[in-house]
Amino acid sequence: MTVHEKLRAVNRVLLGLAGLVLFCAGGAVLAAGAGLSVPSWWPYDGRHDVLLSDADRTRWRDEGWWWPVVIAFLALLVLLALWWFLAQFRRARLAEVLVESGDGEGALLRGRALEGALEDEAASLEGVSRASVVLTGRRNAPRARVVLQLEPDAEPAGTLERLADEAVAHARDSAGLEVLPTEVRMGVARHRERRVS
Repeated sequence: MTVHEKLRAVNRVLLGLAGLVLFCAGGAVLAAGAGLSVPSWWPYDGRHDVLLSDADRTRWRDEGWWWPVVIAFLALLVLLALWWFLAQFRRARLAEVLVESGDGEGALLRGRALEGALEDEAASLEGVSRASVVLTGRRNAPRARVVLQLEPDAEPAGTLERLADEAVAHARDSAGLEVLPTEVRMGVARHRERRVS
């Protein structure tokens, strides 16, 4: 299971738990508010009952440990929510690629090794000043995301063609893949203007 698939599973579990808690809380309030007969242990037992009574709200307020615990819990909750939010925007990097070895089992190639080889070859192309590569997808169906920084006088169409015919083709063949879908983004390296005196 890839990191991306794990993140999706965690998202489903967290959303399911949040939905279950909200459904139960809402059902408890709705049942009491509608005047239905509810068990004795039900948190709300009457139409005019409140969510938090004065006694409930002020029970621990005078205890010395209460506010530090509340603040620490809320801070932890905010940090976890922030981590979860930022994790949604991070594309999972492929840790390994499955290489068909012909024996039915296959071999595993480190994703960083294939990224490095593709990156080095892409950076060595004429007109490219810098390249970066990230592999995503599944280990038996990887996808490449390539970012090229071109020299000011480079020809983008020719560079793209050489990238596909050379660097991407070599990476695809070395990993024994039938296809290696590749997304390419190009930018031009900035250079200082020259003064003529």
